[in-house]
Amino acid sequence: MNNRRSFIKKAAMGGLMAISIPEILSGAMVSEGKKKNISLSKDFTILFQGDSITDAGRNKEDNTYNNANALGKGYPVFAGAALLEKYASLNLKVYNKGISGNKVFQLADRWDKDCLEIKPDILSILIGVNDLWHKMDGHYNEGTIEKYRKDYIALLERTKKALPNVKLIIGEPYAIKGLKAVKDNWYPEFYEYQKAAREIADRFGAIFIPYQKIYDEALKQAPGLYWTPDGVHPSLAGAQLMAQAWVKSVK
Repeated sequence: MNNRRSFIKKAAMGGLMAISIPEILSGAMVSEGKKKNISLSKDFTILFQGDSITDAGRNKEDNTYNNANALGKGYPVFAGAALLEKYASLNLKVYNKGISGNKVFQLADRWDKDCLEIKPDILSILIGVNDLWHKMDGHYNEGTIEKYRKDYIALLERTKKALPNVKLIIGEPYAIKGLKAVKDNWYPEFYEYQKAAREIADRFGAIFIPYQKIYDEALKQAPGLYWTPDGVHPSLAGAQLMAQAWVKSVK
């Protein structure tokens, strides 16, 4: 709260520098630049998968692509819009099949319909916060870091077997401390989920987006509430921050 008051005071006095998402990303992703970006090709299909952060209120009755209703109000619609504008000649198809509340095993339960049948050329997955969050609030007693890792690896092995040429992008599960959804008892265990996501990305040769590091860098420019109202779900600014980080993964 003190950070928020300071932010508002500086803004009112005209002393706050303009927030620069490119600067945030360059500071957070410098170590990720060693990996080659995914090259886009004509007629590529891009699929976003995950939980509520990806879902972002999308219309689940709408199964079309490149449609704002089907893409929701979060980072997939911003990333999709940027791709469709920048690469208009490629005839890209962008889908979002994130579902609020999902954990890794729930992705697996719907994977045939919501991934393999779509046959994405690029598959982006952001999953993990619910695997711990729902455990901590008593709604997922089976949840462990071992299950998260095992289920995630099995899901990607299944995916690569069915779609051997698919390009993978894995987002780091993240949380902003001090906001209402993120409890002290998440730590240090949550760090293990983040570590596992990175290790899995390396194992499968996926692009890894370090969302925790990105948000940590963003906190230097504006308080947590500017980026996320509860510490997990992004605000409009947070969604744009995530989308621009995602777009940097392709070329």
